[in-house]
This record gives sequence, structure tokens and C-alpha cells, in this order.
Amino acid sequence: MNILKNKLNIGLTAVAVSTLIFSACNKNVKQFTEPVAIASSGISLDSALRANPNDSLYYRMVVKAGVTFTTLLKNVTATNQYTLTVPDNNAMKVFINAASGGLVPLAAPDAVFSGFIVNNLPAASAAGIVSYNIIPQRYDTASIPNVFPNIQVGTLIQLAPTTAPFVTATSFLSKRPGILRVNNIPLTSPLNVICSNGIIQHTAAVVAPAQRVIWERLNTDNDLTIFKAAIQRADSGTAAPGALVTAFLTGPANFTVLAPTNLAMKQFISAATGGLIPVAAPDAVFIGFLGSNNISTRLVKGIVVYHLFDDRSNTAAASLSVKRPGRIFTPNLPTIATTYPTLLSSADSIGISFPRVSFAATFTGAFASAATVKGAGNATASNFLLNATYTPDSSPSYGTTPVNTTYLGTNDQFYVNGILHKIDQVLRPQ
Repeated sequence: MNILKNKLNIGLTAVAVSTLIFSACNKNVKQFTEPVAIASSGISLDSALRANPNDSLYYRMVVKAGVTFTTLLKNVTATNQYTLTVPDNNAMKVFINAASGGLVPLAAPDAVFSGFIVNNLPAASAAGIVSYNIIPQRYDTASIPNVFPNIQVGTLIQLAPTTAPFVTATSFLSKRPGILRVNNIPLTSPLNVICSNGIIQHTAAVVAPAQRVIWERLNTDNDLTIFKAAIQRADSGTAAPGALVTAFLTGPANFTVLAPTNLAMKQFISAATGGLIPVAAPDAVFIGFLGSNNISTRLVKGIVVYHLFDDRSNTAAASLSVKRPGRIFTPNLPTIATTYPTLLSSADSIGISFPRVSFAATFTGAFASAATVKGAGNATASNFLLNATYTPDSSPSYGTTPVNTTYLGTNDQFYVNGILHKIDQVLRPQ
């Protein structure tokens, strides 16, 4: 994990970028300029950035990232074609304002923002962001499908260059519900800036790579301690860390975790015990119950994996193939209730098919104003708790005593190996 963390550590500025990602995604689409496609310029990506005054701050960051990036964007060959996701000067100013802790005000002259990039933005931070913004394939807007789940594409960030040089951090392109996005950030004008070595797509905010893994959140969020205990019980009987914790610590994985809050877990366990454990009991009582002989490991594991999705299609029968949706962003949820298999479906076998969950969302502008997921055994749907603010964990939890943290963000929490959403009910498969 140290390799993974070191390679993706792009400094404190990335924390600010992540905050911008999720605060931007709470805006109504009407606040973004209507995208307009433009014709080919016939020049390189590097030249196109330099020629557009509204890309000047981003180009300054490309230069700060190092000659490797300016050379790559200048290189014109028949085989090297890239998609470059570029925040314009307004988006860069919001990023720099946050990265500076407000010391660079939004109303400052462009030269002040440029000076911050040159003098204060670490080169490693710039390189991390720019490399994540480069997709090694050309994607014009017409080639982005309106499908769920959205398409996963590689970037130039290598998760572990010395041991797995072909494993890269990924981003996600989408056109749902009719809004073009990378991850959950809308694209904005100008679009389809066609260059001799690729294409530029502009974004409403800086698109930054994730720095941390899912387990860091699960292991430190003081509102998920009971769900964490359920994961650990599901892993019991195997060498630590167990299979689930290992998966949540692994970089190349691609998970969605629907994490019931402590209150949701308490309500579920209280009902399961016929009220013998009241909802008002201390958290430790519920955690103790999950670790006791009063509930089987198999049952706990079944409940836990019913809240998880990967992007695989393996089942217990070779003849069956059930594709799970991988990383789910709330802006890409279906508007009509639609069922999808969870990780529990990996136990499907001949004659046995485990139940799916049903997703639905209501949209106001570009983003979900309500989102639900319903288990097959639930009387009512569970709500996604919508607050997309990203609150990073400043105390890495693996290898050290975890420090519980109060996190503000509850949906679309973006990590190296997946995404996490909090929900207000435990999902029941039956």
C-alpha cells in the first residue's frame, strides 16, 4: 500500500481539488455554459492550449508538471491520440482559491493565480492532476454512450509502476441523464476541440485523481463503525486482513459500497432481535452482537456483500455470467426503478439465483435530488444520503490505530478502488 499511496500522493492541493469536485457537483446544470462543439484546429494539444486564453492557467499547470507532459502534448503521430479533460480559467481559479486556503481570492488578477501555480503548487501535484486528465484514446462527445454503468477509461497515472506498469487509475465517461460528464463533473464549452494528436474536452471543475482507498474511509468514519464491524465479522475465520478488507485496500479494484449508517444498522439489528437490543443501546452493544454466536458469520457476510458491487461477472457456475455494474455515480442512476446484481450474485449457481437490488433517482438539473436503492426483502426503499462534499482522511488508517473522523460527504465519495455512498436502511436480500 505504501507504493500505491506514494504514487498517488499529489499533496494538499489535491485535497482542495477533491473538495471542488463534489461541491461543483451540487450545482444545477443551468449554472454551466451550454456545451458547443468546435471544428478541428489542425494543431497539437499543446498548441491548442497555448492558443486559447481561457486555458492559460491550466497550461501553466501543464508546464509546472514538467517537460514530459509538454512534450507528450506536442508529439504528433498517427498512433498517439489522447483525450485531454481541461478546466478553463474560471474552474482553475476556484481550484487555486481552495488550494491556497483562500489566500488567492477569486477576484485576483490572472497573474496572481499564475504566480501561485509557478511558486506554490508542487510539481508532483501538477503532474498527478495532469496525468489523470490525459486519457490515451480519443473520445469525442458522440462516442460517449448513454448507458449504465458509465464507461471506464484508463489515464496516464500508473498505480504501481515498478510492479504493475500497465495498471492505471481510471476515470469514467458518461452521458446520463443526457448530461456529458467525466466522473461526476459536467463537461462544458468548448467541446470536441479537435487537434492533430487528440481532442480537448472542457470540464466545469478540475478533475483530480483519488488518493486514498475505500478501507481508509470505512476504518475511520465514526458513523460507519457498526458496518465496519459487520465487514470484519464477515472476514472472520481467515488470516487478517480478510478477503473483504484486502479488497478494500487494493488499488486496481473497482467497487461501489452502499454503506448503512450506524442508525440504519441499529434499526436492522434491533428488529432482527425482536427488540431485545433497543435502538437506543450504545454502539458497542451492536458491535458486540455482530461478533457473537447470536448471529452466524455466513448470514453477516451475505448481508455485507449484498451492499457491494464490483465490475466482474463471476458466479459459482461457469455457465452463468451476471455482470455487476462496478462504480456507480449518483448522476448516472436510472430514473425508472431498475434492478442490478450485487456481489452476492457471485454465489449464483445452477438453480440458484440471488436477488438483485433496485435503483432509481430523481434529477433536478444535472444532479440527483433524490436517489434510492431497494433490497428484495425491504418493504420500502433506502435513501442515498445526498451531500457530495468530499472530506479526506488526514490520518491513514492501515498499519496504525484508526482515528475516527466526522465526514461531511455522504455520496459519490471517490476513492482509488471505488466509490462509497451512505444509505439510511440495511438492504435485505429476503
